[in-house]
Amino acid sequence: MRIIVQKFGGTSVATPEGREAVVRRVRQALDDGYATVVVVSAMGRQGDPYATDTLIQLAQSAGPDLAPREMDLLLSCGEIISSVLMAATLTAAGIPAVALTGGQAGIQTDENYGNAQIVKVDPAPVLSRLREGLVVVVAGFQGVNAAGEVTTLGRGGSDTTAAALGGALRAEVVEIYTDVDGVKTADPRLVAEARTLSVTTYDEIAQMAHYGAKVVHPRAVEIAMQHRVPIRVRSTFSDNPGTLITYSAEAGVIWSEPFSDRVVTAVTHVVGLAQVVVKTGRDWATPRLFRRLANAGISVDLISVSMESSAFSIPESRAAQAEMILTELGLVDLQVRHGCAKVTVVGSGMRGRPGVMATVAEALYAAEVPIWQTADSHVTISCLIPAADVQRAVQALHDAFELGRI
Repeated sequence: MRIIVQKFGGTSVATPEGREAVVRRVRQALDDGYATVVVVSAMGRQGDPYATDTLIQLAQSAGPDLAPREMDLLLSCGEIISSVLMAATLTAAGIPAVALTGGQAGIQTDENYGNAQIVKVDPAPVLSRLREGLVVVVAGFQGVNAAGEVTTLGRGGSDTTAAALGGALRAEVVEIYTDVDGVKTADPRLVAEARTLSVTTYDEIAQMAHYGAKVVHPRAVEIAMQHRVPIRVRSTFSDNPGTLITYSAEAGVIWSEPFSDRVVTAVTHVVGLAQVVVKTGRDWATPRLFRRLANAGISVDLISVSMESSAFSIPESRAAQAEMILTELGLVDLQVRHGCAKVTVVGSGMRGRPGVMATVAEALYAAEVPIWQTADSHVTISCLIPAADVQRAVQALHDAFELGRI
């Protein structure tokens, strides 16, 4: 049995027109000979009646002390409503379908309400219904723990659901449908000539998601990579083939050719950051300050440590709390720079390739964008810059690496 998993986001299932587009996608998959599993998100976006953010606001209106168990039970309702409505729509269109909650679909999680990790997927409940000739519509973003209690998977949870089901069912591909036609070389709101990538790697897409691109959730990419399930990102409303996410050239797969000459694949950005520069000067100070920040749940990035000082970036919203923690440690010689952003070039082709940092620096210098701090990995180079210069910086880097020609 050839299996495909198709995940549809909130905008795809929120309107009759969107649901009709979903029906067309499902019908095409069936015509192509696939047994089809559909994963759905909650309908719409913030402000819409059944969107996750709306349900959160509803819970908060009842009081500040709603237990995590009850919160997850409420939040799971948005996807359940979508799954029932989508199954009914498919059936009415002549495609027999059944709706399942995450738990009914065999998704088992840990005990971490609100951000549960999937620990196991039992494929039997879904496989039995596929063998009956049904399309299985699964509520994304949720599962059940060992006690049978409903849990939710956190942001990007429906992507994670689709990838986990794809792995457990040994699907040929997981298709993630959104309101854009694939993964772009940059945010098209900042770069008009941003192109849709035809193919990219798991490694690149995970880095792009981590560094600000609104694509597939990193946890979903990790699961797909573990199970060697390709992901295709497409638009529900377009016939564009979208972006295929698969293994890199180093893995020796048939998709190696598109990567051979590509140094940089995309430019991403994150705003809402602050930079902290603190003079430590004492052996104990550096590990203690990072431990205290971690204990407070403050995420630290772009870390640079020397014998005398440390510099790093944090979310702007946590800057005042971080400054208070450092002061409590006696680290009063510090500077907090607000209004920062991070721009990142991502590409598997930069691994071991000299001159990439030079091109980044030259492009930003020519665009009169100051670089306050840098960091790199084997497939990324990031620069901390003024938030006011993000558009100019992303455009300059996109031009420098000729990403408009991909």
